[in-house]
Amino acid sequence: MKTVGEPQQASAGGEMLPDDRSVSEYLLQNPDFFIRNARQVEQMIVPHPIRGTVSLVEWQLARQRNHIRELEEEITLLMQQASANQQLFDRLFELQGRLASAPTLHEMLNRLQRWARDLGLAGANIRLFSERWRIGAPSDFTQLALPRQAFEPVRIQRLGKQNHYLGSLNGPELLLLLPQAKAIGSVAMSLLGERGDLGVLIFSSRDSQHYQTGMGTTLLQHLSLMLPPLLENWVERA
Repeated sequence: MKTVGEPQQASAGGEMLPDDRSVSEYLLQNPDFFIRNARQVEQMIVPHPIRGTVSLVEWQLARQRNHIRELEEEITLLMQQASANQQLFDRLFELQGRLASAPTLHEMLNRLQRWARDLGLAGANIRLFSERWRIGAPSDFTQLALPRQAFEPVRIQRLGKQNHYLGSLNGPELLLLLPQAKAIGSVAMSLLGERGDLGVLIFSSRDSQHYQTGMGTTLLQHLSLMLPPLLENWVERA
C-alpha cells in the first residue's frame, strides 16, 4: 500500500487498489470489519523488525503490552516523584520548626548549619546585602553583611538571570562569600527573597561533583523564600 495521500495504484491484474486513506476511512466507518472477518484477520501478517513477520493479532498484543509497560513506567515515576516531594516537605517542615523556635539569630544560624551537616554537607551560610538590612556596626552580625556591589560580578558570572547556581566557585569568589570556609569543592547558591535582592544562601560541599548544573533547585527555592521572614525576627530591614 502507498502512504496517505498518494494516488491509487493498479494491481498486477489491472485493478485499482485503495490507498491508505481509503482503507482507514473504510475501517473507521465499519468498526465491525474485524469481527466479520475474524478468521482472515488471524491469518494476516505484518512486518516485524526482529522476527521478520508476525500475525496481526500478535502485533496488536505487542503494541498493547508496550503501552501497558509505558503506563507502568509513568506510574512508577509519578510515585517516585510523590515520595521525593513528601520527603522534601518533611525536611522543610522540620527545618522551619527548628529555625522558628531558635531563641537567638546566632542559634538559628547554628541550627541551619547543623541541618546541612546532617545531610553530609560542609555547611550552610547566609550573607545579607548590607543595603537591604540594618546590620552595620554596632550590630552583632556585621559578619553577615555583603555589599551588593561586591557581589554583582559573582551574580553576573555565575547566576546570570537565574536565582540559583550549582557548581564550583573560584578562589576570589569563595573568599568574598565564605571567607572562613576551607576546602570547598562545590556550592548551591540561591538569592534570598521573591526578587532575589535580600542576600545569598550558600550550601557548600567538599566534593567538587556534589553540586552540578542541571540539578533540581526546588529545595533552594523554598528556603530562599522561607528564611527572610525568620531573619526579620532579629534583623531590621533597611
